[in-house]
Amino acid sequence: MTAFTGSVRRVTEHSTTPAAAADVSPRPAPIDRSVLTVLGQAPVGRIPVLDVEPVVDGGRRPTKSVVGEVFTITATVFREGHDAVNATVVLVDPDGGEHPVTMTCVNEGLSHWRAAVSADREGVWGFRVEGWSDPYATWRHDGQIKIQAGVDVELMLEEGARVLERALDEVARPAEHERVLEEAIARLRASALPVPERLSSGLTPEVREILAAAPLRDYVSPSPTYTWWVERKLALTGAWYEIFPRSEGARRDPVTGLWTSGTFETAQERLPAIAAMGFDVVYLTPVHPIGRTNRKGRNNTLTAEEHDPGSPYAIGAEEGGHDALHPDLGDWDDFDAFVARAEQEGLQVALDLALQASPDHPWVTEHPEFFTTRADGTIAYAENPPKKYQDIYPLNFDNAPEAIYAEIRRVVQVWIDHGVTIFRVDNPHTKPVEFWQWLIADVAVDHPEVIWLAEAFTRPAMMRTLAKVGFQQSYTYYAWRNTAGELRDYVTELATETAHYMRPSFWPTTHDILTPYMQQGGITAHLVRSALAATLVPTYGIYTGYEHVEHIPRPGAEEHVDNEKYEYKDRRWDDPVPGRPDLTGWLTMLNRVRREHPSLHWLRNITFHHAEDENVLVFSKHGGGAGDGSESDTVLVVANLDPFTVRETRLHLSLPALGQGLGWHDSFTAHDLVTGQRWTWDDSPYVRLGPGYGEEPLHIISVTKD
Repeated sequence: MTAFTGSVRRVTEHSTTPAAAADVSPRPAPIDRSVLTVLGQAPVGRIPVLDVEPVVDGGRRPTKSVVGEVFTITATVFREGHDAVNATVVLVDPDGGEHPVTMTCVNEGLSHWRAAVSADREGVWGFRVEGWSDPYATWRHDGQIKIQAGVDVELMLEEGARVLERALDEVARPAEHERVLEEAIARLRASALPVPERLSSGLTPEVREILAAAPLRDYVSPSPTYTWWVERKLALTGAWYEIFPRSEGARRDPVTGLWTSGTFETAQERLPAIAAMGFDVVYLTPVHPIGRTNRKGRNNTLTAEEHDPGSPYAIGAEEGGHDALHPDLGDWDDFDAFVARAEQEGLQVALDLALQASPDHPWVTEHPEFFTTRADGTIAYAENPPKKYQDIYPLNFDNAPEAIYAEIRRVVQVWIDHGVTIFRVDNPHTKPVEFWQWLIADVAVDHPEVIWLAEAFTRPAMMRTLAKVGFQQSYTYYAWRNTAGELRDYVTELATETAHYMRPSFWPTTHDILTPYMQQGGITAHLVRSALAATLVPTYGIYTGYEHVEHIPRPGAEEHVDNEKYEYKDRRWDDPVPGRPDLTGWLTMLNRVRREHPSLHWLRNITFHHAEDENVLVFSKHGGGAGDGSESDTVLVVANLDPFTVRETRLHLSLPALGQGLGWHDSFTAHDLVTGQRWTWDDSPYVRLGPGYGEEPLHIISVTKD
């Protein structure tokens, strides 16, 4: 990236001064461009600037990035005739300061310009593209042609001197640069010097660099300034770990069979292990009181036993609602201690925000208008056919929107005041988009650090719109994209088409999702899917129990049997079960690799390569350009997607895409970060990948040029 640092001293009006006042004709009235509105047009500008990207919904929504994230701004910029045209991106920081960045024409025939940009701090930025006529480049082109042909020699030399005089007079620049231009002007007019020498004095690399850094610009035509929302890096990059707090420390009496709930205090004891695995965020499912009416029993049965704890998503009881804690977990001092311990371990706390209520929620009596009342006078419970949630009342945002908006904003502030700055929102696609737009914006006014993750496994239009109106992260369709072709297509879409507003979060499983691939693929599926989630995109998540390869489904459903939503789990972290798998070391390795290789911190820097066996996925990540070391970092991943079969194949790599200065016929050192082995590879290495331990199903390779 290059940027000019000069500022315009004055704007020169190019007009002819009349010889005598008596000869002056009346000045014509200004052109009325409002007539364009008759045809619904906006002014195109003296130098047309079109097709600026990345822009969201024509500029009605902000373009997003995080601090240090490099992305490319493109535009179509051109003008009539043959005079030279140029383009600049102007970045506007949160304080209104402007930072110009020179654009490069990458396709003259299509007038396509581009520039790589990034922001160095959080806040609401802006950017615009300015097209402008380039007098110096015009003279440089015409002067060389005409003078070398002996046409208008003295005239062209004088015009060159006058262009440089304008550049000297109209644009502020350092004194040493002024001296260079003054000398060039003098030599252009030095008739005693040979013509080639005079011409070359106006074309020296030094003169060209000076005018590139602080150009002379005519007819500057700006695009609209587009809003650019720059957030903290955790909005793009992080490793999440999900727990049910009530299970951490829960114990079952061997005699009575009754359970004692875990608490915030016992859950604290799990935090060092989560941090030691390298996770950044500990995500808590709802911690509120649970309703008793229509409480669900084990495996979502309609009849709960006396001591069944119920689903934490059936929020609200006589003890309180969304602003209260389940008494089994502890009080506010206990919660605050949990948050403090998490911060001490280097973890941030995310909380599930599930906007729904049990029949016992205080809202049901205090705000019955928050719900939908059916013709028979009953309140409608939640349904997602064929699933039914008799223990949950969905909210109706249309009956009393002002009251319900204000109440939820109040609830959110309660948790922010207790140290929660990340919310995983349950089923946001079942609430009005305009509500989320308002809530996220209202919170951001005083708490711009708050991050919102949308758990919206829904239609693309809804998923994308939630991201456009403010959600920093989105669950995706990753769990259901299993073949190499599906993953290539989907990740390419995420890294290009939607990367400027929607940031993906990849989860191999959740407490609600256990796909057939994960049910049937056993340990190999768990190895591969966690590694792909951790390397394909910057943010991924693991649901606790993944370490133990919990993969038995509830019959007829894509979810775990004995689902933790309806019962306690004692995973006996300190008392391992003989023969039980343990992927703790695997997850620790993945997070270590992510920390040590900054190219994995970014989304838009992925390249897919080819394998002759379609069951093998090959991709690389190079650079990032954020000054964090990613510029020189390259990671290459080769994964066997078949969890049952050893796969042998030959790869076909685009070596230049790997960076490191590699050419098409070079070789490189491939350091496998999974096993520690090293090989020398060229553009078509042979690989053998097997299921399970011993013959690893994938390589995660650090690339260095030989």
